[in-house]
Amino acid sequence: MRKTVIYRHVMLFFIVPLVSTAVVVGVIYQHYFGQAITPQRYYLSQAQSVFEPVLPNEPVKLPDDFSFHNQYQHERWHYFANLEDQNGEQYSVQWTYARVATDDRDGQGWQDPHLYISYVVISSDKQVWKEQRLARGGIGQAGLIRQPFQLWIDNWQLRSSGRTPFPGDLYLAGDRFDIQLKIKAQAPCALPGERGYVEKYPLLSVASYNFACPFLKVEGELKLEKHDLKIVKGQGWMSKEWGTGLFRGINNHLDWFTFNLDAETVLSVSLYRQSQTTAYWRGELFRSSGHVTNLLPEDILIQPTEFSYLTNGKRLPIAWKIEVKKLNINLAVKASNTALWLPFVIPYWQGPIKTYGSHEASGFMLLMGY
Repeated sequence: MRKTVIYRHVMLFFIVPLVSTAVVVGVIYQHYFGQAITPQRYYLSQAQSVFEPVLPNEPVKLPDDFSFHNQYQHERWHYFANLEDQNGEQYSVQWTYARVATDDRDGQGWQDPHLYISYVVISSDKQVWKEQRLARGGIGQAGLIRQPFQLWIDNWQLRSSGRTPFPGDLYLAGDRFDIQLKIKAQAPCALPGERGYVEKYPLLSVASYNFACPFLKVEGELKLEKHDLKIVKGQGWMSKEWGTGLFRGINNHLDWFTFNLDAETVLSVSLYRQSQTTAYWRGELFRSSGHVTNLLPEDILIQPTEFSYLTNGKRLPIAWKIEVKKLNINLAVKASNTALWLPFVIPYWQGPIKTYGSHEASGFMLLMGY
């Protein structure tokens, strides 16, 4: 049985570059969401794999933790920016990059056990441009270099001349878009939770390591449909988390919001939904000084106020009420463009939001598990 598992494992990575994207998508989706797509379920050796546990006594350390953590099963980066062009038109740029380990081997070349998934989404109030990339490890198609820093998949890359991503350049070129952005950190990156250790759901012992860079100055060019050049500038966010099981269970039923309340304050709120017990929510208030205020469920009121049915029949909460009474924050939140359901290998809704109430702010919303 063990030889059969290993044989399947090696053959998967030998044929991944040769098969269609649809097949690769099916394998990843089946394995990481536990949904069968064929009568005979596809198995990798995850049952025999042992990844490092996420523990509270191991603080996140920067710049070291900008690197990959192959001893953990998953890690993913989120980058987004709300931008304005020379004519006052508003655009959102989103880049997601994920590494997935199919087992705990430390293989090289064709024996490398890692898959990479990345998405780019550009949106205005009325239009959306999006593209997905999938890659396998060990052949130079995707990866990370620590110094000078470079994170890439194919021709999509974030790079700088030092050990950290910032100041750096983001290049994302697709069939219908070309993005070149310069990014500078206006404040230190910050560690939420307990020195970067964040409990997603205490009753289920679900946790990950995290850091956030919530104060980014962004400027550069968007070329849409290969001819419509936009000179843009605005504010951005980058965060990273790593651990095991990030694409399953409670981690896959998430509503996440960030708000640029003013030039010195960013609010992040996460709601983890669990069908078998009550939901759990938490948050952080990031200040440009580097200080982080962790918010517990009793500090936050969060509830949906408006729903929308998409063309695929999904019912999504597109407007919310979010309050943090002890900080005098009372927000009415609504999506800027509701047509941002993303049918990628990991499907979800993601896009810019506007707020009214105690703060008129811009931000970002992610809805998973619908």
